[in-house]
Amino acid sequence: MWTLKSWQGRFLPHPLPSDERLRSYAGWCNAVEGNTTFYATPDRTTVASWARQTDPDFRLVVKLPKRITHERRLTGADEEVRGFLDAIEPLGPRAHALWIQLPGSFAPSDVPALARFLRRLPAAHRYAVEVRHPAFFDDPRSTRLLEGVLAGADAEWVPFDTTVIFQSPPTSDAERDAWAKKPRTPLRTLALTDRPVVRYLGRDDPERTIQGWQRWIDVTVEWLREGRSPTVFIHTPDNADAPMLARRFHDDVRARLPELEALPEPEPVGPLTLF
Repeated sequence: MWTLKSWQGRFLPHPLPSDERLRSYAGWCNAVEGNTTFYATPDRTTVASWARQTDPDFRLVVKLPKRITHERRLTGADEEVRGFLDAIEPLGPRAHALWIQLPGSFAPSDVPALARFLRRLPAAHRYAVEVRHPAFFDDPRSTRLLEGVLAGADAEWVPFDTTVIFQSPPTSDAERDAWAKKPRTPLRTLALTDRPVVRYLGRDDPERTIQGWQRWIDVTVEWLREGRSPTVFIHTPDNADAPMLARRFHDDVRARLPELEALPEPEPVGPLTLF
């Protein structure tokens, strides 16, 4: 996400070498979704660059490659898993959770494959699973089945809250694209572990995005009071304002919990004066 073109010159200085953009992004937010790893396992040298650009307490939630989750569907992928774990090793503690995003066709009947897969993973990492099949949300037996498997592995269930984008018809190309591609899953706010991970998708209109996340302010504050350490990712259809909105979300939580540590202050993107 930190290489998004629309952020350059606005949130990130421009021009800026590609191996410096994550460092600049880390001045805005203290966590990021590692989505590029879904498409291919990165080189260790690339991952080592991510580590050099961030402090040890920076959080990367790194997605497993689709070769493992979508093509092999968690079965017969030992070689690919070993290669991925070796590649991300330089992250050290920055690998806050390994994100197992499963396809919409991954149904309750596939949960035994997930259970076997989780049992074979090293305990050195924390795991977070995102499912999209409707039965996990609509059928109580399927919900309990998945929760039991995740709890047994101390793995989190990642809710992807798309309820706001589907409240009313889209008004832009970016919103229409989201309507076509994003899952229509019911709202879920239950955490299974002490490290909840939430993905929230708003609208083009920042005010509608802010209005839609109010429930997550309440949930996040409660989690923090319980001693949990949540990670919340704020998205919009084009993500153009995502860093600014993420900071606004953090500020809204901090207004309720003043003891929450402030985010870092971003470095100026442009010159401070005209001369």
